[in-house]
Parts: sequence; C-alpha cells; structure tokens
Amino acid sequence: LNGTSLDLDFSGPTIYGWAVLATEGWLAGYRTSFDTARSKLSQNNFALGHQAADFQLHTHGSDSTECGGAIYQKVNKKTETSINLSWTAGGNNACFGISAKYKLDCRTSLSAKVNNASLIGLGYTQTLRPEVKLTLSALIDGKSFNAGGHKVGLGFELEA
Repeated sequence: LNGTSLDLDFSGPTIYGWAVLATEGWLAGYRTSFDTARSKLSQNNFALGHQAADFQLHTHGSDSTECGGAIYQKVNKKTETSINLSWTAGGNNACFGISAKYKLDCRTSLSAKVNNASLIGLGYTQTLRPEVKLTLSALIDGKSFNAGGHKVGLGFELEA
C-alpha cells in the first residue's frame, strides 16, 4: 500500500508520500513530506510492527526527535497486558506505561493503567447487548491525590 497527496498553500505546496509493506505478520511503514517553499523534507516518520496470534509489537520514530514502542500480549482468554515506552530528544521526556485488562465474564471487563507521571487509570466496561457497551472510567493523579483534579468518565458505545 502506498500513496501521495498534495496540500496547496499560498507559500507553496507540500507533497506527502507514504508506503506500507506487509509480509508474514510483519508491517513496515514510512511517511515523508516535502515542503516545496523551503525545498526540503519536513517530515520523516517510520513504523515497524509484528503481529502474532497472542502478541503484538510496534515501534515508531518521528523526525529523529521521538521514538517509542509498545508490546501487547494476550496472556489467556481473560487477561491482556501491554507496556509502552516513548522518548523525545532534547529533553527529559521519557514516558513509560503499563496496563492490563481482565474479563470477569463474557460481558464484563476491568482495566487499569499507570504511567511514570503517576497517572492511574481505571475502567469498567459492561456489554449490555452485543452492539451496546457502557464504560465507566476514572483518571487519578497519584502525585497530587489530595489536591483533586481527578477525572471521571462515562462512555456509551453503539455498533451499527
């Protein structure tokens, strides 16, 4: 799969190009853009991934300033886990997170995540019908637990 597009601007058009290659569970992708007003490449992004029956790996890089990756594993029929890591050049901007999902039964699941900024996410999802899901979620700031500012969410998902 590949493609190009053109963004017309008064200062000069920008040309975008991308390509994705896939073989035997592996994916590799590249995206670039060329700014004709400045006559230089203005974006270079790549991604590499692998997918197996119960395991996924994804890595990416953007403009030589950000890189990262994620690992997902379906441990068994009820448990899924993931870990992600990203880093931005020119600063102390490393991010790390870990998450898990546990299915209580075929209609109910619990999820939790935590990252290096001490943000803790909790979720409860209930399938009301095969095409209707209700999700309750919370995001807790562990660094300033007593200060408040925590978030609560409600999601209602309909499939057509």
